[in-house]
Amino acid sequence: MNVSGERPIGAESIQVAVSGDNTRVVVLPKEAVNSAQTVTAPTLAGFLPRATSGVFVGRERELTELRKRLTGEGSVAVVQPQRTSAQTITGLGGVGKSALALHYAARYRSTYTLVWWITADSPESILTSLAGITERLCPQWANTAEPDERAAWAITWLQAHPGWLLIFDNVEDPEHLGPYLGTLPTGHHLATSRRATGWHALAPVLSLGLLPPDEATDLLCAIAFQNGAASGRQREAAKRLAEDLGRLPLALEQAGAYAYRTGTDLDTYRTSLALVLDDDRDVPSPERTIARIWDHTLTAITDRDPLAVTLLHAMAWLAPDDIPRTLLSPLAPNPIVLGNALGELHSYNMIGFTADRQGVTVHRLVQTVLRNRTPPQPQNGTHPPAPGRTEAEQAVRHALPTPPQDSQPEDTPLWERLLPHILALAESTPADTTASAETADTYLQAAQYLYRQGRDAHSTTLRTEVLTQCEEALGDAHPDTLTARSNLAGAYWSAGNLGEAISLMENSVARCEQVFGETHRETLVSRSNLASAYQQAGKSKLAIPLMETNVAQCEQVLGDTHLDTLISRGNLAVALYEAMDLQRAILLMETNVAQCEQVLGDTHPQTLTSRNNLANIYQQIGNMEQAISLMETNVDQCEQVLGDTHPDTLVRRNNLAMAYERAGYLEQAILLCETTLAQREQILGDTHPQTLISRNNLAIAYERAGYLERAIPLYQTTLAQREQVLGGNHPHTVQSRINLAHALRAQAAP
Repeated sequence: MNVSGERPIGAESIQVAVSGDNTRVVVLPKEAVNSAQTVTAPTLAGFLPRATSGVFVGRERELTELRKRLTGEGSVAVVQPQRTSAQTITGLGGVGKSALALHYAARYRSTYTLVWWITADSPESILTSLAGITERLCPQWANTAEPDERAAWAITWLQAHPGWLLIFDNVEDPEHLGPYLGTLPTGHHLATSRRATGWHALAPVLSLGLLPPDEATDLLCAIAFQNGAASGRQREAAKRLAEDLGRLPLALEQAGAYAYRTGTDLDTYRTSLALVLDDDRDVPSPERTIARIWDHTLTAITDRDPLAVTLLHAMAWLAPDDIPRTLLSPLAPNPIVLGNALGELHSYNMIGFTADRQGVTVHRLVQTVLRNRTPPQPQNGTHPPAPGRTEAEQAVRHALPTPPQDSQPEDTPLWERLLPHILALAESTPADTTASAETADTYLQAAQYLYRQGRDAHSTTLRTEVLTQCEEALGDAHPDTLTARSNLAGAYWSAGNLGEAISLMENSVARCEQVFGETHRETLVSRSNLASAYQQAGKSKLAIPLMETNVAQCEQVLGDTHLDTLISRGNLAVALYEAMDLQRAILLMETNVAQCEQVLGDTHPQTLTSRNNLANIYQQIGNMEQAISLMETNVDQCEQVLGDTHPDTLVRRNNLAMAYERAGYLEQAILLCETTLAQREQILGDTHPQTLISRNNLAIAYERAGYLERAIPLYQTTLAQREQVLGGNHPHTVQSRINLAHALRAQAAP
């Protein structure tokens, strides 16, 4: 038995939680586990994007402080202070957070085993970036693996190899990083974000301000006078312009690029911007400053290449990173013209290129300003599309993969590259507008791809746009609208948002009854989903009557042993058990287990679930012999069918361990608790709630067996972690506090 939490190299397949919300768990085969634990990174391995301007000035104090904290000289612990460093940079858009992170990585690259840049503005982009590690270190296996499998391999590699640096760029929600920081404790985590709050439980914050006056002047001169040093007069002019631009690095870069590209004198440029007339210019306003600069830059570009401005407006609605040239190609007559237009934008520092120059990047502040400029005036009572919006939608539609046929595999690489841009389109839908039928179909195809990949939790924005379009075009009760509403409810449920899911499900049930009738299968499925959502939300008084109605109608319409009937009956039995109506629950669940075994087979997932639920009911009424017998059978079959480390296997093994403990079989309980804890630590991380449950259960088993010297440290660790993860007043935290106090009293007793 291995109780340390480490697994012998290549011993077996493992389960890896790949998403930040732990909604997706991937099975890695043992050969992949072996390679992840044994493959070493080449010297200076990693991925860093190209700097947009190629010029970095100053920030030495921030770089020094960042290095100090990341190497552990300051208070930088995320989960494990002695091994893990994390630092977060916040500030205004355009202030240079990403540039600072990029410069830090370049300066200290030789001190890390791997340096990897992660686009972190959404859970999906984090996974895509992690998957890139696998493509770099294990390309042959990556070519045959799905995106989630590649992300799982990368996580396993990072767990097995210390000394790396991950840069999470542009984090929109700090909570997306929590599970990754908890499961990856052997390297440094550096995040950039515009959000200054929400980091207290994850990482200390380094607040990044505007450039000091001399450094701002240096940056402007370095870009505006690339052919030689600035004269004293030119430097004074640069200093005045830098102040008027608020010393905002992005504004300085673009103003310098304009001056260099056009040969405009800096004082002349400053006067033409009319920033000196602003009464409130001491108050940083990045959007206003950038917009003022663009009135000149866009005019200059339009005179030289109007297509470049069209492309820039289209890119404002897409994801800011890695916009493929192929995605933009339908907007240009040929690749040469496209290349010339992109080159024009790059010369003015309006865009950057990826390392292979096959992709384009746009600063987020640039996109924000373009999308929020004065909207077009209404024509004939309707608002025309915002500049670039129609072109962006057309480009994405043109790039969509062909829908897979039964004989064709899914075009996963193309989908993964397009997804960020489709999601960005959906998230940036202008107010008071509805997606066209064609664009809504694009969103539906992307959402269905995510569903097939087991990533439905991340499709809520797409499905919301689809539902809105269906309601407007087809009406509230059209079958396509009902399907769209049901799909959105399922996505919310997958994302853990039961409130939104229930509201949509209630609407769906009412509409299904109206359109299809009381006993149509669509109505029965909708009603069963709603009842299960009620039950999960703790609303048993609503769930049980609805389940009883549904079971009776399923038996009548579908038959006594139809899979839908068996699922509905099993759900009702669980609800009765949780409502402490044990006799009815036992009778119903015994019937359900027998029918599942007869109709579905002994190892069907629904059979395993029904048998597990029946065992829990037996344990609740004190029938330990029957409970343990069923649980042992179920654990064996779960290991056989689902694998040794599948989440369902771990849950059922944990249940069996607690049954052993309750029945007084303490050595068996300890053995099983140790195994389960070790696996959950590796798969879910050290502070995942399920890991904390296993750690608490092992401490209980130790205490019951009289091993207080083992139990008390575990209780102390569990309490500290629950206070951090769950909060001081969570019921599990309170129980841990009680458990520790009881064990300490027992230790102090004579």
